[in-house]
This record gives sequence, C-alpha cells and structure tokens, in this order.
Amino acid sequence: MIELTKTGIDGLDQILNGGIVKNSTTLVSGNPGAGKSILGLQYIYNGVELFDEKGIYLSFEENEEDIREAAESIGFENWADHVENGDIKVFDKQVLLRENDFTSSLDLLLDDIQDEDYQRMVLDSLTMFQLFFENEQEKRTYLLKFTDILRKNELTTLMTNEQGAVFPDTDIGLENYLTDGNIYLIQTPTESGVNRYVWVAKMRKQNIETDIFPMEIEHGGITVHQNASAFSMMSEDESPI
Repeated sequence: MIELTKTGIDGLDQILNGGIVKNSTTLVSGNPGAGKSILGLQYIYNGVELFDEKGIYLSFEENEEDIREAAESIGFENWADHVENGDIKVFDKQVLLRENDFTSSLDLLLDDIQDEDYQRMVLDSLTMFQLFFENEQEKRTYLLKFTDILRKNELTTLMTNEQGAVFPDTDIGLENYLTDGNIYLIQTPTESGVNRYVWVAKMRKQNIETDIFPMEIEHGGITVHQNASAFSMMSEDESPI
C-alpha cells in the first residue's frame, strides 16, 4: 500500500488520486506568475493546519519577512504563529546564501532535519539553487545527493522551477528526470487577464489524472477545478502541449 501525503489543495489531491507519494520529490514548474510559490506556501501551511505535519520552507529568493507577507496576503493568517512555535521552519536567502557554498547550507539544514520531526519541505526555487554549481555534472551530482538525503529523512518535498516557455514540452531540463513527480502550472493570456491550468505530467508509483485542469488563485490559495480544460479536448495536431 503506497502512503500518500495530501496537499490539502482543493481539487489537486483528487487529480493526484489522493495526494503526493510520501517521501518523494516533486518538481513544480511554470513561467513567472504561474503560482509556484503560492502552491509551495499552501502545501506547507496546510500541512500544519490540516494534517498536523511540520514543514521546512527554503527560499533562495526571498527573506523571511517577504515570505510571511506573501503567506498572509493570500490568506494564511497563522503563518507567523506556526513559524514562531517551530511548526514551520524558514530558511531564507540571507541564511542559505550567507556562505555562498552549498555544502555549508546543506550542513545547516541537516542539523534541523535530524534534530526535529518534519514531514514536508519546499525548495523555492531550484533555479536559484542551481547557481551554486559551475556545470551540469556538478548540478546533477548535488541534486541527486540532496534528493536522496530528503528521502532518507522521510521528507515529502516540492521544488519549484522557473520555466521560460509557456508550454512544458519546449523547455524540459535534466531536473525533470531526477525527481519523482512533475507538476506544471500553465498560464495563458486573455483579453481580461490570464487563464491558469495545472498539469500533473508524472508521479511515480501513482495513478494520476493526466488531463490539463483549470485552476484559480484567490484569497485562501489555489483551487483546481476537476472539469478538464479545452486543451484536453484538442486533437494532437492542435494541442499546444
């Protein structure tokens, strides 16, 4: 029986057929503004609020105050309280980039992972994380090492990844193949704003809905609608994916 970790995000757990595989690492990719960081915040926050699971939030792009303000602005009012009591541990860019060395940052992180009982982790973002490394081989080696450490410490992890292309198959990197699952957040412009979609492309050990589903970002976070989008009804020749 495969154990699952529920995201607590309306609609997403349903298309994941129950949740994310426990102790796995899932890549969440999308272009700027697609909702990657919000999904990560919501995953960590729901862990504490709904499932009594503590979380670690790593940000290579924001400081702790910015993260708190972002969480509270979307409706996660108890974020600061959870950080204060230790249910959410935040490592911000000032901490992670202090030594400008991945090994030092990893040692700092491992102390907390091993001393406390955390179940969830978010790394935001892999794009900035990769700046530690000089070439693809070094990046691959450390990413494999890092995901192995997370798995051994029984952390179910989301890693966000900046994607330049609107549609996934035009911009697939090595990191997509080194993780257990791939979730794409897609946004397309309209005359009145943007339409947003989520596509779960891969989840090892798990039967998933592989259609593309509409999603919304409102106060309270992300909601995924379970009626498949028009993308799913296109012929292969017409489909942009």
